[in-house]
Amino acid sequence: QLQLVESGGGLVQPGGSLRLSCAASRSTLDFYGIGWFRQAPGKEREAVACINNNGAATNYADSVKGRFTISKDNAKNTVDLQMNSLKPEDTAVYYCAAGLCYRSGMDGFVDFWGQGTQVTVSS
Repeated sequence: QLQLVESGGGLVQPGGSLRLSCAASRSTLDFYGIGWFRQAPGKEREAVACINNNGAATNYADSVKGRFTISKDNAKNTVDLQMNSLKPEDTAVYYCAAGLCYRSGMDGFVDFWGQGTQVTVSS
């Protein structure tokens, strides 16, 4: 069974930063693109960012462009999401996902989900 384990969520003030990590096996990261999705209370899950299996292609939601950066750390076998200039509207449960990441995104191409990690942006 493929496992995706998220970490790094928490409470941060507006304007602050957090770094989320999605840990997976090396074979998983070599085969699958990895993405981050989020779901706020009362809202549908939405794509945030993704990176393809060789790290050559990334995609970002318009709402996070310029603030969030997705990257692969081959030494740690993680895909990280660096989140800067956080806003209250970034508050959500963030999910790691494995599937296919195209330059147009990952919607509709997710095969596996992680359990999620809570991010709360509040003063």
